[in-house]
Amino acid sequence: MAATVRRQRPRRLACWAMLAVLLADLLPLSETLAVMSVDLGSESMKVAIVKPGVPMEIVLNKESRRKTPVTVTLKENERFFGDSAASMAIKNPKATLRYFQHLLGKQEGNPHVALYGARFPEHELGFDPQRQTVHFQISPQLQFSPEEVLGMVLNYSRSLAEDFAEQPIKDAVITVPAFFNQAERRAVLQAARMAGLKVLQLINDNTATALSYGVFRRKDINTTAQNVMFYDMGSGSTVCTIVTYQTVKTKEAGMQPQLQIRGVGFDRTLGGLEMELRLREHLARLFNEQRKGQRAKDVRENPRAMAKLLREANRLKTVLSANADHMAQIEGLMDDVDFKAKVTRAEFEELCADLFERVPGPVQQALQSAEMNLDEIEQVILVGGATRVPKVQEVLLKAVGKEELGKNVNADEAAAMGAVYQAAALSKAFKVKPFVVRDAVIYPILVEFTREVEEEPGVRSLKHNKRVLFSRMGPYPQRKVITFNRYNHDFNFHINYGDLGFLGPEDLRVFGSQNLTTVKLKGVGESFKKYPDYESKGIKAHFNLDESGVLSLIKVESVFETLVEDSPEEESTLTKLGNTISSLFGGGTTPDAKENGTDSVQEEEESPAEGSKDEPGEQAELKEEAEAPVEDTSQPPPTEPKEDAAPEEEKAAEKEKEEKSEAQKPSEKKEAGSEPVPPAPEEEKKQKPARKQRMVEEIGVELMVLDLPDLPEDELARSAQKLQDLTLRDLEKQEREKAANSLEAFIFETQDKLYQPEYQEVSTEEQREEISGRLSAASTWLEDEGFGATTVMLKEKLTELRKLCHGLFFRVEERKKWPERLSALDNLLNHSSMFLKGARLIPEMDQIFTEVEMTTLEKVINETWAWKNATMAEQAKLPATEKPVLLSKDIEAKMMALDREVQYLLNKAKFAKPRPRPKDKNGTRAEPPLNASDQAEKVIPPPGETEDAKPISEPEKETPGSEPTDAEPLELGGPGAEPEQKEPPTGQKPTLKNDEL
Repeated sequence: MAATVRRQRPRRLACWAMLAVLLADLLPLSETLAVMSVDLGSESMKVAIVKPGVPMEIVLNKESRRKTPVTVTLKENERFFGDSAASMAIKNPKATLRYFQHLLGKQEGNPHVALYGARFPEHELGFDPQRQTVHFQISPQLQFSPEEVLGMVLNYSRSLAEDFAEQPIKDAVITVPAFFNQAERRAVLQAARMAGLKVLQLINDNTATALSYGVFRRKDINTTAQNVMFYDMGSGSTVCTIVTYQTVKTKEAGMQPQLQIRGVGFDRTLGGLEMELRLREHLARLFNEQRKGQRAKDVRENPRAMAKLLREANRLKTVLSANADHMAQIEGLMDDVDFKAKVTRAEFEELCADLFERVPGPVQQALQSAEMNLDEIEQVILVGGATRVPKVQEVLLKAVGKEELGKNVNADEAAAMGAVYQAAALSKAFKVKPFVVRDAVIYPILVEFTREVEEEPGVRSLKHNKRVLFSRMGPYPQRKVITFNRYNHDFNFHINYGDLGFLGPEDLRVFGSQNLTTVKLKGVGESFKKYPDYESKGIKAHFNLDESGVLSLIKVESVFETLVEDSPEEESTLTKLGNTISSLFGGGTTPDAKENGTDSVQEEEESPAEGSKDEPGEQAELKEEAEAPVEDTSQPPPTEPKEDAAPEEEKAAEKEKEEKSEAQKPSEKKEAGSEPVPPAPEEEKKQKPARKQRMVEEIGVELMVLDLPDLPEDELARSAQKLQDLTLRDLEKQEREKAANSLEAFIFETQDKLYQPEYQEVSTEEQREEISGRLSAASTWLEDEGFGATTVMLKEKLTELRKLCHGLFFRVEERKKWPERLSALDNLLNHSSMFLKGARLIPEMDQIFTEVEMTTLEKVINETWAWKNATMAEQAKLPATEKPVLLSKDIEAKMMALDREVQYLLNKAKFAKPRPRPKDKNGTRAEPPLNASDQAEKVIPPPGETEDAKPISEPEKETPGSEPTDAEPLELGGPGAEPEQKEPPTGQKPTLKNDEL
């Protein structure tokens, strides 16, 4: 038995060692406590944070506003963001960049590039010869890509969040429009990398809004499906979303609320900006008409004047939403000529008539993609700033046929709040209530490949095949596997967008390339030569559409199988150890499952991607390798019934067994998901136990990106370094400005103090003249040479002046502190003396203090009185202009020394135990001796109570300033105290506390 124990001990120690290593790896996950979200709108952004004690709070910017303009002004030696940059748009419109998100992921021939140039002709756009992407040419030395400008904005948003949270933040969730394609999403991720942000997720802004709506109405969600339409018209675009809310049963947390995106419709250019541009054009035409006979230039040729008109158009649009007419007026619009014109709401609606006709378009697209009608929609909710325009609400209300439109969400902040809730759910530092999110794929993605087929003997031809990888409105995130069964050599396949027929011709041009990637495989033939005796299970390509909606090819493998006889050998020690550790941490669950609000639909679906759907025996059903949340029967039919309906899979499997097509081998059927037929009991006994041995060989992959090539790593690193250098330059500039402001403020404040009575009292005329002369010289230097002074020079000048004025300030400060400090010292001395007097009056039988302790306290009290009197007398002889000998720090030191002695005795009294009373011969307790003052009243117990009643508690603590009198002696025990009591009664407090002194 002992030998068995000795053999098991090393394994047990190894298990604990492995467990300790795993736990050590888990501990660093909670280092970052605060997370943030950035709702990137076309015109403005909203930043929100979550940190301990601050749940889901919108960040205020430096102007204490809840939203910040997405505007950047770039000059040779400085940058401006937010409201400061927006104000610079009029002074320097060429260097002020706005609405640059519309250029993300766009190449030279994209219609949006031409549209941006027409809207903002003051900007000079250049093009990258390699990637054919856009960049802003501000000056010969300054040029920035849209990704770099967005990186600056994200870095600025992080600085706002860090100032608000008072701690560093790296993790963020960023909102993007739902219609962003793969190139646009990758561009946002690259911008975040330049800014040094760790993106937890790119969440669609319509999904974030729906999540915010559901989180705050969690109790109203039940098993009955509720369909809600969100109509979001912002500054740059419009998105209509149909969302289904209901509770579903999840594997991890039981019944939880869920939102599922059922339909999405959008218009990329319908928004408040287009309305403002129409108004700007109208105001420019009115101004030109007013100056028609003056041979003046066209106002459209003046960028500054057009920037002023755009700002006035923005204000006019807002005012006309609540008023029938308004007067537009701008002082000094151009050539010092003022502009003033009356604009009515009717004129505004006439200018934007064609825009209002496009309002119902996204509604129809959303209904069509969801395969629903308006009768199934319970509520239509408005989101976005442009929905405040009355005509938009009027047209939309007529289009949806509802009695009213819902306005019960914050139209500006809903997306930011939903995104920050998702950030908290994805962060390891917070635990939130689960809310399952099932987002939907807007643009379908498929795999295309070509192979040779032999339709007739001796006649071979090429056949083009397509396999839908992620279908339109299918849920994500999810993983899928496609199996190529008929290749034993290197080949290529293509990843492209699927059917985009729901987009119009103009939208297709804006969309860009419909081809995503060409995949070249290398090493397929070598893998077959490596395992000639194994049966090939095909070439498996693993794809992942992550939480951000970004597609990636994880790996490509060549899989082989063979049957081998199963040996009855035991598992190895390492295998058992691994199984033990795996079971401790919930082995068996998918490693990608996350404990957050996102539905982990990590479905790995395998299908032999050979032939077409018309070929018998080559269509394989999809097999789920990771379970999705089990949904109630009341849930509406999912988008992809083949993925979620288990009975249909069983029927398909039975059908395949009956057909037994020759075109598909039994091994291929098993790979496609059909269950093997169990052998008969008699055959089981005869057959030797056998098992499948699976061999996997990874295939080399070469990717050729076709839609928009990503920035190479070296260029990405250079861009990140460029942004970091600009940030350091801004910080140095801020530090220099802070030093200059501090020096200037010190000069003005000190010059003013020299004329105040309290400063004149402690200084001579000569001293004030010297200080005033030095201050004037420093002020002159700051005005003449300060613009070229470095931060170090400014700080040295300030240090020099402070040293000069130190003595003056010190004397004034000491005189201000004397009354308060001396009063506190007198109060402490009085209370200490009264405490000592009371301690000496305690009867010898009850005395808890020793003579040495009381003598020591008395000595400290006397020494403190003597020091105070002597120092004050010496101070009275000194003139006010000399350095004082009575210092506030010395008074505080004396108070601390005296307080320490009193505190020691108080603590001793607090924990002292009363001494037992002697009993007389008759067995009764002896009466306690009277107090030495002979003034104490004898306590007579009330009728009905004996002398064995509970002892009277000590008096309550005295209020500060009260003094014990002879009628109130200091006692640690009262009449009738029981000798057997070991501890003071509960709630008994010492007579004096330190804070009373």
